[in-house]
Amino acid sequence: MSHKNLILSLNAGSSSLKISLYALREGKAESDEEPVQLLLTSSVSGISAPPAKFSFKPSSGNAQSVKDENIESIHDHASAFAHFLERLEKDASIDRNAIQYICHRVVHGGDYVEPVEITNESYHHIEKLSDLAPLHNGSALSVIKSCIEALPKSKSIAYFDTTFHTSIPVHISSYAIDPEIAKKRGLKKYGFHGLSYAFILGAVSKFLNKPTESLNLIILHLGSGASACAIRAGKSFDTSMGLTPLHGLPGATRSGTIDPSLIFHYTNKAGRITHDPGMASDIHVTQAEDILNRKAGWKALCGTTDFGIISDKAELDKDDQNGHISKTNLNRLAFDLFVDRILGYVGSYHLKLGGEVDALVFSGGIGERSVALRDRIGEKIRCLGYQDVDRDRNGKVAASDGAVSEISTGVSRRKILVVKTDEQLEMTRECVSDKKLWA
Repeated sequence: MSHKNLILSLNAGSSSLKISLYALREGKAESDEEPVQLLLTSSVSGISAPPAKFSFKPSSGNAQSVKDENIESIHDHASAFAHFLERLEKDASIDRNAIQYICHRVVHGGDYVEPVEITNESYHHIEKLSDLAPLHNGSALSVIKSCIEALPKSKSIAYFDTTFHTSIPVHISSYAIDPEIAKKRGLKKYGFHGLSYAFILGAVSKFLNKPTESLNLIILHLGSGASACAIRAGKSFDTSMGLTPLHGLPGATRSGTIDPSLIFHYTNKAGRITHDPGMASDIHVTQAEDILNRKAGWKALCGTTDFGIISDKAELDKDDQNGHISKTNLNRLAFDLFVDRILGYVGSYHLKLGGEVDALVFSGGIGERSVALRDRIGEKIRCLGYQDVDRDRNGKVAASDGAVSEISTGVSRRKILVVKTDEQLEMTRECVSDKKLWA
């Protein structure tokens, strides 16, 4: 494999950077299932909590793999990307100038309905949308700026999570507010995790041997940021996140959906519900967003963002004789609360899809790793016509090499699947399929 026609795929999180480098297969044929070959993966975690940890894994060759190496010089996303480029040339002997296209995952694309090449105009438009995705868009822009400076010969292209959800009907995407103000300010449901949902839809289509346009799915992308999506006839029909990623399911530090007035009572000077103007705090939008985006979720409930720890400790607490959980086991509270909110969307989406559902799909870091969560939800959805979760299959998902694993038992029209999602690969596939780029 020659190191030319390279495509770099970047996924910037609030405190992380995931990187995949692909090479376009030379002379790729129409029948070629995968038009690119993965050369290496890399990641940087803990950017906002130094020392950052750097990992580097070539797919083949003589380069050495590195895992969770502490790098003191990384203090933001720009320095994280600079460190990767240095190691790319030093450890993998790959010339950065061979990178032809750079794919950037951008969470909020506003009204963009397709990927866009980064120009001065598109950069500033994405910048204006940062307020709607405060944990992500800023990180992506930082990396985009670094790419423009470090790789001036490469073309940077933004791929938006919101694009996948442009098919949501207007009566679902609209809010019950003044429509003129809503239109002027772009106040509507956008939806997120779209690149992940696009990858999952394709993977399930291949696994079930059914065309995407025939599929009705309920997909759960469960991670530190979590969402659910109803797919009808291969298109997004509804999703749990809304104007911003804050709406819907709770996450590691996000509250998820709450009563809109809760924030005012939460910050009230009196420490109790009151409408005395003298007791009201002057809460700005940015402060309220900070509380609900960074100081809520299961970290606020039980002090950790690691759902694996929550799940393990939750199992230690058994119900008492009246069926109540211990008031002191906040890990069990966080676990059960998450399950409850997930079930709410699963049930709702079954109704919206008229009961015609081909599969319930788990994905994302928690969806792919949490055996206990999948088992609990599987138990609760039997009333909807699903077969039991196979304990053996469920426990071996992490060790599976395939992208899709079935964990439901028996023969059923409705399957329970786990998909190992890959947003970087999805962006790269879209890049390769864009004939304008490769004319």
